[in-house]
Amino acid sequence: MKSVTKFLLAASVLVLLIAACAPKAPANRLEAVKQAGKIVVGTSADYEPWEYKNENDEFVGADMDFMREIAKRMGVEVEFQDLGFDALVTAVQEGKVDAAIAAMAATDERRQSVDFSMVYYAGDNVAVTTAESGIAFDDPMELANYKVGTQSGTIMYYWLEDNLIEPGLMSSDNVSLYERNEQLALDLQAGRIDVALMDLEPGKQYMGDPNFGFVEIWRGPMDPNGQAIPVMKGEDELKAELDKHISDLLNEGFLRSLLDQYGIE
Repeated sequence: MKSVTKFLLAASVLVLLIAACAPKAPANRLEAVKQAGKIVVGTSADYEPWEYKNENDEFVGADMDFMREIAKRMGVEVEFQDLGFDALVTAVQEGKVDAAIAAMAATDERRQSVDFSMVYYAGDNVAVTTAESGIAFDDPMELANYKVGTQSGTIMYYWLEDNLIEPGLMSSDNVSLYERNEQLALDLQAGRIDVALMDLEPGKQYMGDPNFGFVEIWRGPMDPNGQAIPVMKGEDELKAELDKHISDLLNEGFLRSLLDQYGIE
């Protein structure tokens, strides 16, 4: 009986020692990132020059380099996951990734699902068409007269929805949505749509590519919100950490140097 008691006592002590040595559960997402030694970041690698893959299947672009520098200053590695653009907010919201970076505007609609870091860039959008189309206008409301394509889940689509579709000026049947920009460009090239709406920088890539040679019809902002990094709602510690490093990188001129490197206006 005594030996059984001694055995149970020893087992209890062992359990307590194991529990004491076990790593403490992280109190928040930032602690989890630090504990893991890496931050998992979703992106949509089809948006040159912001995020894309090179011939070695490596993530490159201004957003990728920016996020790598942020992670370096956080003292962790960064792991990118290539997801469709319209899946990124859900992935952040559900905790499948720690954050996302993909030239994403911090719109009021997205803020209902996730929190955003401070804005690090604000730029224009562009409407492009084929050189032979003959389409020309200086007012984006004229898009109502054409078959228009854009990426799903983007501010360009929300602009079309708010300004043309819901007011009844344009049929939703005349709007085609795409997961990736290259699909959008190929359909414009093939004549399945008349006009493509993009962020300015990817649009410039297609306008400068002789395989496409698209021409600009209109350029301007479609949303007052700039680009930011989404994180799960309530993860104030992670947001504050990102904001600190973004602010430093902006003040130091690091981002401006990156933009110049990638030819971003």
